[in-house]
Amino acid sequence: MGKLYLVPTPIGNLEDMTLRAIKVLKEVDVVLAEDTRTSGKLLKHFEINTPLQSHHMHNEHKQIDGLVQKMKEGTTYALISDAGTPAISDPGFLLTRACVENDIEVECLPGATAFVPALVNSGLPNDRFVFEGFLPIKKGRQTRLLELAEETRTMVFYESPHKLLKTLTQFVEYFGAERPISVSRELTKLYEETIRGTASEVLEHFTDQPPKGEFVIVVGGKK
Repeated sequence: MGKLYLVPTPIGNLEDMTLRAIKVLKEVDVVLAEDTRTSGKLLKHFEINTPLQSHHMHNEHKQIDGLVQKMKEGTTYALISDAGTPAISDPGFLLTRACVENDIEVECLPGATAFVPALVNSGLPNDRFVFEGFLPIKKGRQTRLLELAEETRTMVFYESPHKLLKTLTQFVEYFGAERPISVSRELTKLYEETIRGTASEVLEHFTDQPPKGEFVIVVGGKK
């Protein structure tokens, strides 16, 4: 019987790659990658010569049965995303579930993921929190925001630069202008920064400073 490893990769700084992750990626039979071009550069940097296979949100449904069969026959896979931990707002859940259902061993290595440092350095309560990832783009977005307006725990969101202002504007509308917010961008990279303040203050900042990079938004819960 083969095995599936879920292997986190750096979210920006290559020094965050663990020794164990490098070892696993060298030892498995195949590395499943969200984008083989992006992952190819990473593997080359760490002198990892394991074959790469594309596995992303557009083809994962079609591949599940075949991958499970290969693992039953003894093939060992490592799954990586473009950055961070697989299955956290990235492909990985479907394959992991299929392995569990077929009694195939799954092992997830600890490592980089963007929401943890953003949450911890926000200054907002992190003993209890909810991870929301990306909000629905259209259908269900308003309903979700209305539900989250009553959430008392700290909330964590991912957002892209071209949607950040829209999301912050809606947070002011649904959560209130005084709701505490922390926005981290470019985590672990050269231009990493975290902006903290009320919802209206953070919105004003990014209205004046056009958003660049990938963002993690941490929102205080309702008092």
